[in-house]
Amino acid sequence: MPKRKAPEDLSVEELRRLLLDKRRVTRKERLDHFRRTGRTVMLAPDVTETSLRDLQSSPVVETPEAGEVEVPVSPRRRWFDRTLLAVEVLAVIGLVSLGVVFFGVLSDLNRESAAALAQPTMTATPLVMAVVLPSGHVPPDAQGNTRPNEAEIPEHLRPMVQSLANLAAPTAGPEQALRIQIPALGVDAPIVQGDGWEQLKKGVGQYIGSANPGQKGNLVLSAHNDVYGQIFRDLDRLEPGDQVIVYTQQRQYVYVVARTLIVEPTQVEVMAPTTDATVTLISCYPYLIDKQRIVVAAKLQNP
Repeated sequence: MPKRKAPEDLSVEELRRLLLDKRRVTRKERLDHFRRTGRTVMLAPDVTETSLRDLQSSPVVETPEAGEVEVPVSPRRRWFDRTLLAVEVLAVIGLVSLGVVFFGVLSDLNRESAAALAQPTMTATPLVMAVVLPSGHVPPDAQGNTRPNEAEIPEHLRPMVQSLANLAAPTAGPEQALRIQIPALGVDAPIVQGDGWEQLKKGVGQYIGSANPGQKGNLVLSAHNDVYGQIFRDLDRLEPGDQVIVYTQQRQYVYVVARTLIVEPTQVEVMAPTTDATVTLISCYPYLIDKQRIVVAAKLQNP
């Protein structure tokens, strides 16, 4: 093995060769590193013996490392990339906005559809506030003739009462009263809708808007006591516990008498709605005098 010379014993050419060899090794190590990290774009050819001989006659010049060369990015390409990024951001914002609008419209459509399909809440026809209690009339004469007792009605309210009397009575539905029986009095009579003068000629009249049989509320029924069949002539004979049976198309409802009152014709509060199922029977009183009203209230027995 040849003896290694000290640096001061080397000639200029040997020192140059040694320097070039060291630079070649260092450059190769850097290139290998850049290849592994993906930073190398172009590679400089390896320094060979021929190149070394060419360099012998030329001075050593520092050059940039080949592995450090990077591809320059033009301003036009940079502007294009930024524009593309802005377009992508705007597209994402637009899609999000469309999604929000879509779900808002869908929510509105669902609410409208639900409202359209929802069944309306059925409520009873509101009571028309009566001025006087029904069935009022003047006592019949010797021939049995009679007429409505308009003297019971305040003069300034008579036009309104007359206009209501001309309203057509509705046809009874399957849940409305059709017939009444009072076993203690032997009463068995039809029930019609409305309690005007013409309706009470046909039987017992149900006050329009009052509760149907079996329902919570006040079922108001009235009839004459001394004309047109005298259906309610003996209401004053009823006692607590007596039955009042009301029929519909589907079933019967049994009410039990709770109390009996004698009131003035203007005490219309006895017709007010109640919190439980009640039937109220009304007729003129006393018999053949007809200046007051008899009112019988009964509670539902078989709900």
